[in-house]
Amino acid sequence: MSISPLELFITFIGGLGIFLYGIKQMGDGLQAAAGDRLREILNRMTQNPIRGIFAGMLVTILIQSSSGTTVITIGLVSAGFITLRQAIGVIMGANIGTTVTAFIIGLNIGDYGLPILAIGSFMIFFFSKPAINNLGRVFFGFGALFFGLDLMGNGVKPLADLPWFTDLMLQMSDSSFLGLGVGLILTLIVQSSSATIAILQNFYLNDLVDLNAALPVLLGDNIGTTITAILAALVGSLAAKRAAAVHVIFNVIGAIIFMILMPLFIWYVGTLETLLHLNKPMTIAFAHASYNIINTLIQLPFIGVLAWIVTKVVPGQDLSEDYKPNLLDPILMKQSPQLAIQSAQTEVQNLSNLVSNTFSDLKEYVENGDLKVYRRVKEKVQLTDNIQESIRKYLMKMNEVENSRQADTENLAALLEITRLLTKASHLTGNFAENYHKKNESEIILSDDAKLGVETLMHHIERILRLTSESIDIYDPSGLEQVIQLGNQSHRIENKLRRDHVERLNNGTCSPDSGAMYAELISDLERIGYNARNISETILYTTREELPDELIVYD
Repeated sequence: MSISPLELFITFIGGLGIFLYGIKQMGDGLQAAAGDRLREILNRMTQNPIRGIFAGMLVTILIQSSSGTTVITIGLVSAGFITLRQAIGVIMGANIGTTVTAFIIGLNIGDYGLPILAIGSFMIFFFSKPAINNLGRVFFGFGALFFGLDLMGNGVKPLADLPWFTDLMLQMSDSSFLGLGVGLILTLIVQSSSATIAILQNFYLNDLVDLNAALPVLLGDNIGTTITAILAALVGSLAAKRAAAVHVIFNVIGAIIFMILMPLFIWYVGTLETLLHLNKPMTIAFAHASYNIINTLIQLPFIGVLAWIVTKVVPGQDLSEDYKPNLLDPILMKQSPQLAIQSAQTEVQNLSNLVSNTFSDLKEYVENGDLKVYRRVKEKVQLTDNIQESIRKYLMKMNEVENSRQADTENLAALLEITRLLTKASHLTGNFAENYHKKNESEIILSDDAKLGVETLMHHIERILRLTSESIDIYDPSGLEQVIQLGNQSHRIENKLRRDHVERLNNGTCSPDSGAMYAELISDLERIGYNARNISETILYTTREELPDELIVYD
């Protein structure tokens, strides 16, 4: 009985859907079992490019998605946990790690797909223990992967009898660029190189393509897989965009090299197939792995060049590099604790500059509503968290140094407290930005008097933060008097704004929604100012200066 083209298409698409769902379930199960260790692996194992490659391979094997690894890496770069150069090694490793799926398919155990799927389902539905449940998801995904492959195979076999399809395959054999384009477009649509490589393995298994056509498609698949990273970076930081650009450039350069060497690559893969007696899906798996390993080996010595190229392709100011702590030298801790404390203080001052600049950006966002400025505020708040964590860990380690003096211990405690207060001020700045963004999105309108009040208080808080940043010195309290005076002025402004707000509510000139939003905004600004004043108190206390009576201390 003949099968209609529509039935073949539905069988193929259904098989592809089950295959993709299987990969996702397998990756999600492994990721759930690993927990937060995936980000930890990438965060810790990237000190040099070689370790970064192995980290990228390991994480990709665990989550069965090179795109997933790249997206995680982009997040770490954007947050300032790892540098762009470190990310390049991870991206290279992710490309190698993704070939494992092709090797699994090459094992030719498709007949066991449904039994494995059934075992996974049983473990998911009849065991509540998370470890067994996650393992069940892995089994389910593994089985679904092979079941989906089998369906795809059934859908593509009859294509060999269609003249237009055989003509297309002949054209692809004659034109490597056509094959490259087909692989690129297919992966852009499916957004999974593992799926398109699996389709290619099916085509090669059923003699629908030869190596001349298959290998260029494979190169196109590797370029197409970068689309996920590009989409993830569109709303990310400059560092995230650069990491995504590296992924594209790395794969494009690799494709160009192998397109030039295509006759040699075809000979190499054909020789491997003959010498190792490989089945056809395994031949494609070996070709995929060989391409990614050789491409990595070729480009590994040029990581610095790749990083330089991408800064030219995606120009701009990289905040994570500009504010990255560079003076926290662990060697200084034992050799010269006093010098180490001074270095830490310099980094705390830099952190204070970052918090002050973030607030200035916030003020700009309030004035013009530019979403780019809003995203910059959010990025700087995240960066502050990461920098303060580095400073905090350094100061805690210094506290354990045996030859520290009593004065050193007190100065360390002061720097820790200042770091904590700066972080709180940063969080409140981010909270204000979110509230103001929510106001704009919800079209909540503040009265002219309310807007003027917010802008006036913001102006005072901006001055307080700038002066606080200039005055942070645990050895010299001079300059703090002006911070205190401005703090008292802002306190009086806050009280007046609250009285005016109550009056507007009583007069009915302020709606309940805008009134609640106004109260939130004023509260955030108020607490930012309090934290800045508490920094002044901490420095005065450490230097044994008498605290002024007018200093107001809040938590």
